[in-house]
Amino acid sequence: MTQDVGLRLHLEFELADEPVRVFRELTDPEEVARWWGPDGFSTPSVEIDLRPGGAYRIAMQPPEGELFYLVGEYIDVDPPVGLSYTFRWEDPDPEDRETVVTLSLYDTDVRQSHLTLDQGDFATERRRALHEEGWVQGFGKLGEMLAIQWD
Repeated sequence: MTQDVGLRLHLEFELADEPVRVFRELTDPEEVARWWGPDGFSTPSVEIDLRPGGAYRIAMQPPEGELFYLVGEYIDVDPPVGLSYTFRWEDPDPEDRETVVTLSLYDTDVRQSHLTLDQGDFATERRRALHEEGWVQGFGKLGEMLAIQWD
């Protein structure tokens, strides 16, 4: 019998706005559609029922390929300091499993927030790395959007 040691992802980002505004960017469907996903992907639709037990569904369109969906349910919603939710692909790859994402926001300065993301457990290192790339690129776009508003 093998023991599942759990593959987890932990990322940290500095964002140029206060937690209240960053939380809105993380939870407002119109805002999420502007930054969500890896570079080159578009987000044609975002549906969010922001409450514990509420569901979300995000349509993602790769530069080449078929539209696919990310779905889940909110576990905890604590504006403006954090939220957690389940994360699964509507038609999962055989290496996928449902994970839990936890986002935490902290004030670090006036108009500056520290965002921590924790996600897991992943079935394989390959899937963990794929998620890491997507989050880094998506939050990179969010960071650029927030920085531009203060230029």
